[in-house]
Amino acid sequence: MAAESPTAAAGTGEPYDLVVHAARAVVGATVRQVTLGIRDGRIRTLDAELAPGAQPDLVLADDEVLLPGLVDTHVHVNEPGRTEWEGFDSATRAAAAGGVTTIIDMPLNSVPPTTTVAGLRAKQEAAQGRVHVDVGFWGGAVPDNLSHLRGLHDAGVMGFKAFLLPSGVEEFAHLDDASLREVLAELAELDALLLVHAEDEAEIDARPLVTRAYADFLATRPPRAEQVAIERLAAAAAQRGARVHVVHVSAAEALTTVREARERGVALTVETCPHYLSLTGAEVADGHTEFKCCPPIRDGANQDLLWAGLADGTIEIIVSDHSPCTSALKCLDTGDFGQAWGGIGSVQLGLAAVWTQARARGHTLVDLVRWMSEGPADLVGLTHKGRLAVGADADLCVLAPEESFTVEATMLHHRNPDTPYAGRTLTGTVRATWLRGIPVDGAVPTGRLLRRGER
Repeated sequence: MAAESPTAAAGTGEPYDLVVHAARAVVGATVRQVTLGIRDGRIRTLDAELAPGAQPDLVLADDEVLLPGLVDTHVHVNEPGRTEWEGFDSATRAAAAGGVTTIIDMPLNSVPPTTTVAGLRAKQEAAQGRVHVDVGFWGGAVPDNLSHLRGLHDAGVMGFKAFLLPSGVEEFAHLDDASLREVLAELAELDALLLVHAEDEAEIDARPLVTRAYADFLATRPPRAEQVAIERLAAAAAQRGARVHVVHVSAAEALTTVREARERGVALTVETCPHYLSLTGAEVADGHTEFKCCPPIRDGANQDLLWAGLADGTIEIIVSDHSPCTSALKCLDTGDFGQAWGGIGSVQLGLAAVWTQARARGHTLVDLVRWMSEGPADLVGLTHKGRLAVGADADLCVLAPEESFTVEATMLHHRNPDTPYAGRTLTGTVRATWLRGIPVDGAVPTGRLLRRGER
């Protein structure tokens, strides 16, 4: 879909494949007008000049803003093995519908898990030719796969994920302090990043629980569980000289621990998620297990402090932790918080959920892009994604930032559309998503499988 007579790219004599004009686009720390010249799937210029009489291929409407495609580094696709929970086709269609153009798949909840090269190959085979956005993979770090970490790293995983307490699936065991130090020593040699689910098992009330009351479940996973686990992680990372990243921080009390670790020189980064920034425990009615996740959604004062942590840079990125399951496993029929699977499917709604809150708190689209596009891309070394810049992939999100919509299950593309956002009015409608200069239509998969360090 080339323009009729665009000016050749400066110094090359080659025409652009596509020219996109936006009166408002987020470029770095500014919102400015752009006329993107795109060739071979990459942005070649932000200020293309057209030949006399020629028009851009796409001109955004006055109420639209051009963003770089979002990068979501925390998505559980679950295929193969638990594809009834979620699969590559449905997860990536949902991602594209939410303006996300790159996801990094978590190593657990699939069978086999991504703890060996064979497990990675099984993931890649399941995904090949079925993804609507680009997909990379995390490896897993468990007590018995130390000898497999280097092979996974060489095979191109973006880094490794571990738990400090039981993960919820028996095939992905958690690390104790001794195995954590062993893993960190190996990853320090590789300069590989370790992602950690940081809750301390000793601080969790693991007694059998049967209850429809959210407050009962919330009490079993206190903020101190996150704080203590991050202290353990920071100490081990400092000892081994390793880089670590704490996933889905929900407890604001833990941010003090993060700051103190960084002051001591620990290479520690942090993420949080849309549900912690837009939902509160007080609004969870009895039996509404669609709100259950681990760590849990906490109170409004805690949420305010998470936003403050984003504002001051303690929390660098926002990612979905998209972790759906079947309705039966969510116990929607009984409303039992003790038995329900802990996870929220939100990859399609993350942008709108965050933007609804962010704009009300005085944040801008520049902040949104830093937290949800550029920051996550940088975390995994995909510096050619998550930004509107010369040389970057032409991954684009067309957003109507003032347009609101009410969430209905029928509009969701992920396999099991149970969601705590049902019936909520959110602001920020994604009108189009482009992957390397090609519109994502949800019919023809055009995504690629990514390896660390490759373009």
